[in-house]
Amino acid sequence: MPPSHSTGPGSLLLVEDNPGDVRLVEEAFKSVGFDTTFHAVSDGDAALEFLRERAATAAGPDIDLVLLDLNLPGTDGFEVLETIRDDPDLASLPVLVLSSSAATEDVVRSYELAANAYLTKPTAPSEFADIGRAVEAFWFDEATLPPVPS
Repeated sequence: MPPSHSTGPGSLLLVEDNPGDVRLVEEAFKSVGFDTTFHAVSDGDAALEFLRERAATAAGPDIDLVLLDLNLPGTDGFEVLETIRDDPDLASLPVLVLSSSAATEDVVRSYELAANAYLTKPTAPSEFADIGRAVEAFWFDEATLPPVPS
């Protein structure tokens, strides 16, 4: 089995403008017993600022994963994803789109912009725990990712 990506708690940036969904995602990760450090921002501009500030430090961004909503005020999720992929300091960051949209064109465009995965938000709050389990099991326990550029 390949070495796991993270041997300790994961650090996740959640880019979500709906406070209810922020709470549901945070609770989902807590409910599955995963020790995740959450950083949440409510729009695309704040997400890019947060990531650029982290990337400017000597150690690089200390975020293991980005969960990105598409429908954001200001800079939308597609623009955030495109900017991340165009920035050499951020390009290797895993970005999972977490959207309420199941529209084929949103899925296709997300993958065209190099999203690592596209997840549709559950309709029932209790189903968010399934998302937390799936993300934790794959992205933090199984996936081996390239090192962050220094």
